[in-house]
Amino acid sequence: MNVARSKSSKPTRDTDAPPLDLSTVMSRKTEDQKWRTSVTNPKKLSQSCGRLRSWPAKECRVSMRSVKFAFSAWATYALAGLAMAYLCYRRNLPLTIRSSLTPLFGRSLSGLLGHAIDIVAVVATVLGVAQTLGFGVEQFVAGMNRIIPGAWMLDDSDKATPAAVTLALLIIMAASTLSAVSGVGKGIKWLSNLNMGLSFFLPVFFLLFGSTFFGLHTLFYGLMQYIIQLPELVFTVWRPDGTSVGDALAQWQGDWSVFYWAWWIAFAPFVGLFLARVSRGRSIREYVLGATVMPAMMCFVWFALVGGTAIDLTLNGGAGGAISNAGQESQLFAMIDFMLPPQIAWFMAIVIVMLLLTFLVTTADSAILIINTINSAGDESPRGRIHIIFWGIALTLVVAALLMVGGLEAIKTAMVIGALPFSLVMVLMGLSPVKAIIRDTRREMNGIPSTYPVGLRPGE
Repeated sequence: MNVARSKSSKPTRDTDAPPLDLSTVMSRKTEDQKWRTSVTNPKKLSQSCGRLRSWPAKECRVSMRSVKFAFSAWATYALAGLAMAYLCYRRNLPLTIRSSLTPLFGRSLSGLLGHAIDIVAVVATVLGVAQTLGFGVEQFVAGMNRIIPGAWMLDDSDKATPAAVTLALLIIMAASTLSAVSGVGKGIKWLSNLNMGLSFFLPVFFLLFGSTFFGLHTLFYGLMQYIIQLPELVFTVWRPDGTSVGDALAQWQGDWSVFYWAWWIAFAPFVGLFLARVSRGRSIREYVLGATVMPAMMCFVWFALVGGTAIDLTLNGGAGGAISNAGQESQLFAMIDFMLPPQIAWFMAIVIVMLLLTFLVTTADSAILIINTINSAGDESPRGRIHIIFWGIALTLVVAALLMVGGLEAIKTAMVIGALPFSLVMVLMGLSPVKAIIRDTRREMNGIPSTYPVGLRPGE
């Protein structure tokens, strides 16, 4: 699709203009920031690299971390977004998940089948976003405790207390709901631009003051090794073999790779629909490059500079267990405490908390808007404010309830369960645009327009 040259490679009509720059929404991944330092466990990564022969250890660590993020994640989102953008905008269909399957099921999507598909997408979106907010809220509380220490924020095991989690959720979701009510062109765009600026500032800071040469070395060589070994990374499955290393690798792959890929599937209806919404007027080539290459490269840069600094300080910089032994939500702050003077570390903690806050708010406000769009039959206007407020409250209650009842493990379990049925929809979304493009290309070759008139119903 990326190299297609026919007119049908436009996901929308030529007269459409993109309402929002794609670059403003490409770096908004809360879970990426949380795990920049926390997936740098040298022991587990070294065991994984040892099973992949001919791998240099340093570059392997970056590649092993990137395989769970980078292209694997954004290709999943881009696939969902492309199916929706192409079918919805070129054929004037409602911007919903069901519309992306029109070439396969036609008119039947107007009934129970279409409703079931949209419900599965909404459930996956709610649980996927709940996972992100659950992880992000704990890191947000840990950061606030660094800035304004308070005994009520953390318990004896340095975990966020229920009171701190509840207050953080209320702040984040209130801001998210207000942003969603304002619409894509106002609050969401402004917060996305702020988030993008902070997202560029932090890796530049680590480039200048972190492990610069180690980070650049792992960036270029790790990226090269990632591209070369991507098939092996994706298709290698470790299973328990009775040895300590084999059992540990199988457990590690299940806890990390499989879990993350399920997370991306749960996130796909939300991020994919948002990508479709902001991609009107783009060609497929522009869309694929903007929705996969740009954000994947941001992941590589972040992992190499921020995560690479954590690896270097742990292995060669004398940090010992100061970083790796900290809680996952506190490791980034532990790293800046180790490498910077107290005053500068305090300032950087503020920057990180602001970045995390914009990550969380832009994730939640976009999710609220997308859920409302699906449930309003594809209506892209922010007119249904009462519905937006309802979904903001509902999302807050879901996250709070899961955190209070079972913590992050409860959210993880619920998210994987929610992602499973939508994985079947993802397979169909991969086939649907291919069939549509082939059909549209044939129509163009015979002089028949490939865009559909306004008011056309699915299957016509």
